[in-house]
Amino acid sequence: MNRLTIHAPEGVEFAVTVAGPGSRFLALAVDLCVVSAVSSTLQQILTLVVAVNADLGQALGLLAYFAVTLLYGIVIELMWQGQTVGKRVLGLRVMDVAGGRLQPSQIIMRNLLRPVDALPLFYLVGASACLASRHFQRLGDLAAGTVVVRTEELDPPDLEPVLGGRFNSMLERRHIAAQLRQRTPPALASIGLTALMRRDRLDPAARLVVFAALAARFRELVAFPAAAVEELSDENYVRNAVEIVFRPQGARPIAAIASPRSPGL
Repeated sequence: MNRLTIHAPEGVEFAVTVAGPGSRFLALAVDLCVVSAVSSTLQQILTLVVAVNADLGQALGLLAYFAVTLLYGIVIELMWQGQTVGKRVLGLRVMDVAGGRLQPSQIIMRNLLRPVDALPLFYLVGASACLASRHFQRLGDLAAGTVVVRTEELDPPDLEPVLGGRFNSMLERRHIAAQLRQRTPPALASIGLTALMRRDRLDPAARLVVFAALAARFRELVAFPAAAVEELSDENYVRNAVEIVFRPQGARPIAAIASPRSPGL
């Protein structure tokens, strides 16, 4: 199993499982089927142009195919934060090789170089680079500073020692909490949980810096109303976000009976 160890800026070290050539090829096959289906639909639409001008129709059809092939990866990975249909089916995701936030420029770069990886046939260049790379990166990944990893399932931890029986105001905004749960990368969730577990061993100054950086990362994913988060410190914000990510959907919030908003109080 190929593991990539990342030293996060927050001072936390974690490891992710790198996707192998086999799973990446299967994901590519699914994506090519999607591209083919979209292209076929466009070809049907362009039959009206072919009826008027056959050469123009064929040229537009070829142009549409290459446009769909190129834009598909860029648009879907931007929308799904590093995943395409194939990657989602196979449980894969593109991430920054250094563990930072995946940037749109990285997604664009790795997809612009996809035609080079596809040369001369059947992605021979990309497959060769993937096999030669330590972390199975094709040329597009090497140029963009990205790596494809497996989206491992997170085992629900014992949150009671971490949360300390606190009321989580962010859980009341259920639709926003659901978005946070969906958008949080497993690596970020693991870093947040690790930081909370080790918070008492951190130097006070370093503790403030670590949780400020983590809270900023979580805030980039979704925006909660000010009323739900305005009184939260950075550490409490991270604690609430970690609870949302790890808690099974529909589960009763920890220490809900201690909340001033609970029924019967």
